Amino acid sequence: MFRSNPVQAALQLALPCALVLAGGCVRVPPAPIDLPARALARTTDSFDLPAIEARAAALAPGEPRPAATGMDRLALFAAILAIDPRVTAARDAVEAARRDALLAHKAASPMLGLAGSYTNDQSQPSPWLIGATADVQLDFGGRKAGRIRAADLGVVSAGYDLVETVWSERIAAARGLVDVLAGQRQVVLGDELLGLYDQQLAAMQRRVDAGELTSLALAPVRAMRAAAARARGDAVARIAGGRAAVATVLGVPAAVFDRVALIWPDFASLPPAPPLLPPPPPPPITVDLRRAALVRRADVLKTMVAYDQFEAALRVELARQMPQINLGPGFTWQGGLITLPFALNLQSPSFDLNRSAIMAAAAHRTVAAQAVEAALADAQGAIEAAASERDAATAALVRLTREELPQTRRVADRADAQVRLGSIDRADWAAAKAADAAARLAAVDALTRLRLAQIGLEAALRQPLDGPEARITVRSDAALGSENAR
Repeated sequence: MFRSNPVQAALQLALPCALVLAGGCVRVPPAPIDLPARALARTTDSFDLPAIEARAAALAPGEPRPAATGMDRLALFAAILAIDPRVTAARDAVEAARRDALLAHKAASPMLGLAGSYTNDQSQPSPWLIGATADVQLDFGGRKAGRIRAADLGVVSAGYDLVETVWSERIAAARGLVDVLAGQRQVVLGDELLGLYDQQLAAMQRRVDAGELTSLALAPVRAMRAAAARARGDAVARIAGGRAAVATVLGVPAAVFDRVALIWPDFASLPPAPPLLPPPPPPPITVDLRRAALVRRADVLKTMVAYDQFEAALRVELARQMPQINLGPGFTWQGGLITLPFALNLQSPSFDLNRSAIMAAAAHRTVAAQAVEAALADAQGAIEAAASERDAATAALVRLTREELPQTRRVADRADAQVRLGSIDRADWAAAKAADAAARLAAVDALTRLRLAQIGLEAALRQPLDGPEARITVRSDAALGSENAR
């Protein structure tokens, strides 16, 4: 075959190989992103509330669901897992890391070279010489093990990134929920307080008109009413900001929550009107819980992964002190004469036997070890600060409910009795009632501080401390599954 037409013979050898390679190629269609269409979808998108509720029930099968139609903390967490775009991106990053790990397990691709030459030498049996050579890298030992180890650790690191994303989104949604519910209570109490100030001003104005008071006596009450009006406006803005924060977490327009209520059944141990009870004591943060939190936080664990990756990189550099071995089998044909050459190629290390690279890798490993210590210190400090803030917020709320609120309530009750008997006028009655309403408004502020402090402590511990999320019973990998309820 080669004697009659060597060029045709070479083509007959090369074309089948090319066809085999082409037939085995993976084809991925282009996937362009239509940004205007995506932006329009974001402004009009919503979510399937029944599907979210079903997922929430599956997360905590024994947890009773609220009777009202809306989203509680468990439903919000289920929605974060299902439709939060940042969680979806982090989940896709885990899958990409898994693909990279599979790629790292593959052996190095061989190199194939084809060559031909023509010579006008009558002494040769044929003027054509056709040859093929291969370069096969022997992929084994410390280099391969280090590469695979680093890629596998990349999957673990991406998993910790996913956990941290879920936690940060959960905390942002919980804070937005606190803003909504606190703002709603502040608006109710603000309306009550403004009405009482209006009654007080009207009664005092009648006394001014009768010559019993000067107009200057109205100035302090008007200032308090203006402050109450500003506080009510801030509460309205707080509700809108809280809804926007929750909507941002879920990647939906804030207008969605004009139709979907946000629910926290036991948000207020303090209702906006009496009777008023002190809050239950928060669960204690024991030494064992703090110690467990230090080794459970995904950000701390990720620094450990980074240390292991630098350790793997150091093992690779140590392995590179030995030569890289490449095999070079070949094939030549000339006028029917077949030759099978074979080469053994050694790629030597650098002139310093790779010492510079080894020392650099060891230095990076030392930095990574210190990063672990820094992460532990940061985590411990965050837990201590959050626990201290929660204790302070609890003490402030207890003081309000046990001292200030009972006093203002007693004064308001006496004012009700005295105004019926005619012992005081409507101005003094309204002043006493306004003081009671202002104290209850301060209690809502204290309660909000406590709720936010509790959320901050959960963020530091990476663990829910109360509510339906603390009773989730499914495995973590199932909770972070890729189902989409949009």
